[in-house]
Amino acid sequence: MNTLVVWDERLLRYNMGDHPLDPVRVELTMDLAGRLGVLDRPGVAIEPAEPATDAMLETVHDPDYIAVVKAASTGRRVGIMGLGTTDNPTFTGMHDAGALITGATRRAAEAVWTGAAARAVSISGGLHHAMPDRASGFCVYNDPAVAIKRVLELGAERVAYVDIDVHHGDGVQAVFYDDPRVLTVSLHESPRTLFPGTGFPDETGGAGAPGSAVNVALPPGTDDSGWLRAFHAVVPGVLRAFQPQFLFTQCGADTYRHDPLANLRLTVDGQRAAYLALRDLAQEVAGGKWVASGGGGYALVECVPRAWTHLLAVMTGDELDPATATPAEWRDLAARRRPGAPVPATMTDGGDTGYMPWVPGESPDAVDRTIMATRRAVYPFFGLDPHDPRD
Repeated sequence: MNTLVVWDERLLRYNMGDHPLDPVRVELTMDLAGRLGVLDRPGVAIEPAEPATDAMLETVHDPDYIAVVKAASTGRRVGIMGLGTTDNPTFTGMHDAGALITGATRRAAEAVWTGAAARAVSISGGLHHAMPDRASGFCVYNDPAVAIKRVLELGAERVAYVDIDVHHGDGVQAVFYDDPRVLTVSLHESPRTLFPGTGFPDETGGAGAPGSAVNVALPPGTDDSGWLRAFHAVVPGVLRAFQPQFLFTQCGADTYRHDPLANLRLTVDGQRAAYLALRDLAQEVAGGKWVASGGGGYALVECVPRAWTHLLAVMTGDELDPATATPAEWRDLAARRRPGAPVPATMTDGGDTGYMPWVPGESPDAVDRTIMATRRAVYPFFGLDPHDPRD
């Protein structure tokens, strides 16, 4: 087995109703990937999810919090621990739905670490805002953190987590802030303009793990070229220095130029380029051991299904040609599921993924200032020169 995809339709039950985090984005992703043959490639296995047990959840979450989630899942009104809010409304079956997503992501990580699969995908996962004792940012249980905890239990000594969602991966950073075995790297819109208000460059790890957190806080309006310049100016250097044995990536698609909840300006082509860069880094620094999850993404038809189908293609073999047409059957389904939403005809936005490599300059633009702030904050912890573009 080259790639494990942990998936079944029960994962669509994480459904908060009339809410931005609509499971249709996952349904349309898997339908598009299936119709384009991505899931039928040699060496790809699709395995149904199994729910995380309470003991598994308790590797990250407080037992009292899990009990409150269970109570809220029966229809009881709950307004504590981040639940019962506009962001995190309660719904019947919430615990079971969250535990199933967490179990799917944990299984993906376990399969890769043990060698049962070279790579694995939990496309419904990536709920990176959940804290040990509360829900946050549409997230009830933090499946990436539970998955990383499992890999550490199995003996991993260095795990890298790279988060490319538009929102800071605050929950995962918080769980591992004092753990030198886990490097968390997050590229996100500036916390000055976007939830959750964390992820500044000076957040670099706790007293017991200096340099274990890396934050690239990008200015609103950053496009493909700026995002890719920032990624390549920071992420390869810290990963090469850290030398992880295992790479987990959270691949939220809400960096998209028309995402209604954020202000970055990437195209699907820029997102595809990010997946290709992560694939190359996984091979170079982690021996190919790579797990990817989904995450945010609120352009439910226009972006997410195409972005994550590109991700699934990269994870399962050769990348898709951006000029590939979206199947008519998929376009019909998308139009029925989200009437009035733009339905793309191809897998590209025509984005230009070329970029100028970063070099320190006397009159840098806003992206260059972001790069320099992050490099100054964390590069010395790795013995790297913040001013040397070769590092």
